[in-house]
Amino acid sequence: MVVSESVRDGKETIEIRYYISSLKVSVKRFAHAVRSHWGSENGCHWSLDIIYREDESRIRNKQLRENCAWLNRLTLSLLKQHPGEESILMKRRCCGWSDQFLLEVLTGATP
Repeated sequence: MVVSESVRDGKETIEIRYYISSLKVSVKRFAHAVRSHWGSENGCHWSLDIIYREDESRIRNKQLRENCAWLNRLTLSLLKQHPGEESILMKRRCCGWSDQFLLEVLTGATP
């Protein structure tokens, strides 16, 4: 069980979450694992929603929706690896505007 306390907009909130695990680890290590998992998960979902607008997707076919989600995650990973200083959203747009930039992102090569 994890008790999470936070302050949002000046209001204190308390959430209780339950986890089932067979791991035999200390409380400190378990808490670190939970925070790490949710930090990564929230960061990825936030990026996918902002950059790809996944929450607004109108794809209803399950297989097509899963394929598009996989492609979004793949391209998000490639865009994050590109060393340019532009935002991920701008890098995505630049891929559509420039075949050269798209090739840089896909191959990992820089000019």
